[in-house]
Amino acid sequence: MERRRYPVDTQTFSNIVEGNYIYVDKTALVYRMAKDYRYVFLSRPRRFGKSLLCSTLKEYFEGNKEMFAGLQMAELEKDWVKYPVIHFSFAIAKNVSEESLNAIINNILCEAEKKFGLINTENDCGVRFSNLIKNIYEKTGQKVVVIIDEYDAPMLDSIDNDILQNKIRSIQNQFFSPLKQLDPYLRFVFITGITKFSQMSIFSALNNLQDISLLPDYEAICGISKDELFTQLKGGLQNFADENDMTLEQAMERFTKKYDGYHFSTKKQDIFNPFSVIRALN
Repeated sequence: MERRRYPVDTQTFSNIVEGNYIYVDKTALVYRMAKDYRYVFLSRPRRFGKSLLCSTLKEYFEGNKEMFAGLQMAELEKDWVKYPVIHFSFAIAKNVSEESLNAIINNILCEAEKKFGLINTENDCGVRFSNLIKNIYEKTGQKVVVIIDEYDAPMLDSIDNDILQNKIRSIQNQFFSPLKQLDPYLRFVFITGITKFSQMSIFSALNNLQDISLLPDYEAICGISKDELFTQLKGGLQNFADENDMTLEQAMERFTKKYDGYHFSTKKQDIFNPFSVIRALN
């Protein structure tokens, strides 16, 4: 029997599935979110699985049914419609300047235009983003899915420079502002970050975003719940206990002391830091 590995070196859903890595199944929550909402914002700390969630959403909306074999999604989804997906991250925006952020946005748009065989004729990033979505809709006949990971990385990287912050905020406002007006062309919009979007004033025009960060139904959409640790990861926890001459209960107590402490709703379900848990089990 092939030994299954822990995904300490990847946060891409397709890599996890194809590489037979251990995956804590969040696909029932992904399915529910995609059916409940159309514009979603999620805030979570660093190293908490936001990028993996974005990657999972991408595979789901692109209709890659085979990726979800054996997962809860396979039982829930019956239609498997293939939507065009624009998926990008601002995580690379380190030591950012006005020029480098414009270059990053230009690269994001260039890659999306190339993917869908489109040609750009605009300089304004907001107009260009708007045209991209409209043209994809016209070319494919399907509404577009937009997934944006770590939207606030440029802001957080320049948090001690008020002048640069204002310039970055202006650029991001310009880029994101068309999304609300594009409602007829959009199937789903998902945005993640560390900070809540209301604190950054970037999405003032996008006031139809549903912030699920503190909703009880979605508190475990990122991270590892105590129940998941004791069920889906029980084999690894037992191995940890055996290697360290502990009982299973003692191992759970040790993990709770070191990696618990996160609560994202009034239900106060224990959520463990996933990166720390996976590394410890590995």
